[in-house]
Amino acid sequence: MLSRLKTTLSLRPCVSLYRWAHTKEKGKPLMLNPRTNKGMAFSLSERQVLGIHGLLPPKVETQDLQAMRFQNNLKKMTDPLQKYIYLMGIQERNERLFYRVLMEDIEELMPIVYTPTVGLACTHYGHIFRRPKGLFISILDKGHIRSILDNWPETNVSAVVVTDGERILGLGDLGVYGMGIPVGKLCLYTACAGIRPEKCLPVVIDVGTNNETLLKDPLYMGLYQERDRSQAYDDLIDEFMEAVVEKYGQDTLIQFEDFGNHNAFRFLRKYREKYCTFNDDIQGTAAVALAGLLAAQRAIGKPITEHRVLFLGAGEGRSQETDSNQEAFVHDSPGTVQTFLDAVNTLKPTAIIGVSGAGRLFTHDVIKTMGTLNERPVIFALSNPTNKAECTAEDAYTLTDGRCLFASGSPFGPVTLNDGRVYTPGQGNNAYIFPGVALAVVLSGVRHISDTVFLEAAKTLAEQLTDKELKEGRLYPPLSNIREVSLQMAVKVVEFVYANGMAFRYPEPMDKEGFVRATVWDTEYDSFEPDTYDWPGVNFSPKK
Repeated sequence: MLSRLKTTLSLRPCVSLYRWAHTKEKGKPLMLNPRTNKGMAFSLSERQVLGIHGLLPPKVETQDLQAMRFQNNLKKMTDPLQKYIYLMGIQERNERLFYRVLMEDIEELMPIVYTPTVGLACTHYGHIFRRPKGLFISILDKGHIRSILDNWPETNVSAVVVTDGERILGLGDLGVYGMGIPVGKLCLYTACAGIRPEKCLPVVIDVGTNNETLLKDPLYMGLYQERDRSQAYDDLIDEFMEAVVEKYGQDTLIQFEDFGNHNAFRFLRKYREKYCTFNDDIQGTAAVALAGLLAAQRAIGKPITEHRVLFLGAGEGRSQETDSNQEAFVHDSPGTVQTFLDAVNTLKPTAIIGVSGAGRLFTHDVIKTMGTLNERPVIFALSNPTNKAECTAEDAYTLTDGRCLFASGSPFGPVTLNDGRVYTPGQGNNAYIFPGVALAVVLSGVRHISDTVFLEAAKTLAEQLTDKELKEGRLYPPLSNIREVSLQMAVKVVEFVYANGMAFRYPEPMDKEGFVRATVWDTEYDSFEPDTYDWPGVNFSPKK
């Protein structure tokens, strides 16, 4: 059935005033599909035409009223996991309403659908599971991945987020329970950058788990076997990559997420020149950290080239070989260095960045020493979730008397010092980077994503921080502005890739900002009323 949906000229400046929606569904299946379900917002004529009259209470509600109901229910909840389950339930029933609620209170709800609560949800995945989301591909499916992709109902996928569940945040190997991460990431593709949800595909690749607790859990939902680290694993990933581009096209974006570092770096090296791919844990984290350092440069008035940066950890608690990009930054510890505090005292850094995933390793003594060595010490505790952060915002501000420039991976609330000064900590959240980059890459037809793209994204993010926000202690724009931040980033990256010959979608749009903004998906309901009109002056009688 064809129906008409009004749109605004600001969203579609180059098309007519109307766009057409299409649905073949009628009756209850229409209400069970989260893409088409409007709940009690179906009009009376829609209910009659679509065969759902009587299947809903007689009242017709607006989306505003529906959103208020769900927001009121969320406010009554105090347990983050309960909020996560409730929100995911909305997504499973009414997709547009879910994104409406999420986008209107993104600062409050991002920590629920993303870090830190998504980590808690992953650890309980088998206990809170209600409805499958995404594709589950196992090592036993080797040789048949294309047929599994054919089972996915959407045929026009533009972006894939894939994990093998080995390193979920700072929580370690969660196996197939890692599906919560691709689902959460793609929620932010839509909420932050306006990428249409039907163009997004979350995938978990199950090759087993080395988590003994899960292997003994009767509710675990994956393969009961230790991780396959043989050549069969690499062959499976190769087959997956080939199947995705064969089905959806060479410019399909494939984001790797929460693979173990030993695989993450080598897959990035292996695939980056062959596919449109990036690793958010590597490139996204680097970009958001760089943006924070660029903002700190503004606050201190000291060029970034004059900073001495000391990293703690490599994002995973393991020894590993370094790659060519890391060699310049990795050094043997002097013989006198036994602890991180020793390293701070010996090397006298101006900035410390924690990516250890091991908890409170920025001790009080470390923070105090940074405050002694520097007038404005830079302290980034970027590990996720919150309990894995290297220090709290309160410790950082209190122990440096409010002089530090602090950022964290997971959110911390404002800190009030004894003299009444209030500091709002910055959140070095990758969500400032990957949605905007993804939107730009998808729109411009990029086939290989250079590190220079993430450098451009980092510079764009830093430029969007106002002087007022910097004085408040922020190193990043407020999360409440993240939709606009992401769109501005997408515009800058689109301009960059076309200017540098990386874009393959032609003709090149002249008005790139208008081009980006015209594609943004919105949460307004479609109208399913049939398109009816008269034929003025028509005569159905034969000529006499």
